[in-house]
Amino acid sequence: MEVNIQDVVATVHAVDGEALLAPRTLEKIVRAVLLAVREHEDHGRRLKLENKVTPGSRDDSEGDGR
Repeated sequence: MEVNIQDVVATVHAVDGEALLAPRTLEKIVRAVLLAVREHEDHGRRLKLENKVTPGSRDDSEGDGR
């Protein structure tokens, strides 16, 4: 099958692949990611502290049998 194209009119926009995000948008994304990482690390620290057994916490958990 043969195709003949007489005229082609098109507008082509070239963009820099590294500049697709506006600086403010990128800043918001980075801020959100850093906050999420900080919250994740804080959660891990809290879990570690909650699971840590100290002599005082062991005595409290055993009770005195009353």
